[in-house]
Amino acid sequence: MPIATVNPANGETLKTYEPMGEEELERRLQLAEATFRTYRTTSFADRARLLNKAADLLDEDQREIGRVMTTEMGKPVGQARAEAAKCAKAMRWYAERAEGLLADEEPAEADVSDSGASRVRVRYRPLGPVLAVMPWNFPLWQVIRFAAPALMAGNVGLLKHASNVPQTALYLEDLFHRAGFPEGCFQTLLIGSGAVDDILRDERVKAATLTGSEPAGRAVASTAGEMIKKTVLELGGSDPYVVMPSADLDRAAEVAVTARVQNNGQSCIAAKRFIVHTDVYDAFAEKFVAGMRALKVGDPLAEDTDVGPLASEQGRKDLEELVDDARRSGAEVLCGGERPDGPGWYYPPTVLSGIHRDMRIHREEAFGPVATLYRAADLDEAVLIANDTLFGLSSNVWTRDENEVERFARDLEAGAVYVNGMTASHPAFPFGGVKRSGYGRELSGHGIREFCNITTVWQGA
Repeated sequence: MPIATVNPANGETLKTYEPMGEEELERRLQLAEATFRTYRTTSFADRARLLNKAADLLDEDQREIGRVMTTEMGKPVGQARAEAAKCAKAMRWYAERAEGLLADEEPAEADVSDSGASRVRVRYRPLGPVLAVMPWNFPLWQVIRFAAPALMAGNVGLLKHASNVPQTALYLEDLFHRAGFPEGCFQTLLIGSGAVDDILRDERVKAATLTGSEPAGRAVASTAGEMIKKTVLELGGSDPYVVMPSADLDRAAEVAVTARVQNNGQSCIAAKRFIVHTDVYDAFAEKFVAGMRALKVGDPLAEDTDVGPLASEQGRKDLEELVDDARRSGAEVLCGGERPDGPGWYYPPTVLSGIHRDMRIHREEAFGPVATLYRAADLDEAVLIANDTLFGLSSNVWTRDENEVERFARDLEAGAVYVNGMTASHPAFPFGGVKRSGYGRELSGHGIREFCNITTVWQGA
């Protein structure tokens, strides 16, 4: 795949880039290693000052970088600006809290005495250069939610971004440079996916984080395992959205639309499988389909567009194949289901019902604005359907019954359970999944500690 900006609204190639050669990659790896030796000794106050400056610059650049993201991967421009604002918020959150999150911990006095020590501390120390392999769908947020905690912990970052968002990738390196971070603290590597393995094998790279497809995650995890290096993986998702009889149906249907089509439906944590109790199935389906039909599909740079194009031509083909397979296997298309005429990689908001286990769309992730509807006889069946997937990233539940809330919180196989609201990532809460959605956590204190050397400091009497 070439490293290029290709506008998904019309298929026009706007900019192309040559991959970095071996000499430049070696220079950057040397720089990362050298910078880490000194940057790791800087104070939290100094790091916070730099990160707050980067947040201020990002706020100033919000409109410009928003248009760049939209041009590179097609999200509605209002959502692109909101993504930039969310990144600045996360940067400030970590700038303010990192020192407390990574403060030394002291075990219970009785345990210290029992060990024969006069004092024991648990200290969080940075690991070194961390390779981040990041996707195109949230080209700023996915990177910042790694970079902000990593830099505050004293690590340095090496970014291998998706090949279709090179301008956003270069902007990120420039952002941290303008903020005053030492040269080498955060570097963008313009390379193809084939170069990742060699970089991960380099002894100077101490760990890796990847957000992306399951095959990409397998490849990184395999090499990292061979090299005994820490990894955090956030992979695909096929999140359930369960609606029970006590739910506020109007609100549940309204949020369901946003949960399915935000970012043009290209989100790992998007609700994808809508599992509705039979008592309210018909009423919910009517409201949900009406909401999906009402969305405006069009130019992502237009302020009133709800759904823009998919990021790539191949992505649209993959989505069409899932829908066509479901239709041939007996699914009913309640709305959408046909690509529009004209340029660009558009696909309409689509709702399918009559889904069964033999359909590909039941087993695979639909990465676009396509929703599947399931009818559940009761709570137990809703849980069975929800868990009948290889993925386990997040989940959504709509109910006013506290007993049901506790059942879902106990039984749903997912990294998060959002009740009466839409799944989202927030800097204060851990984010990640189970099963084939990956392992490890991003964000919150859990995320910042993932790439730290948890060190026991034992002192004798």
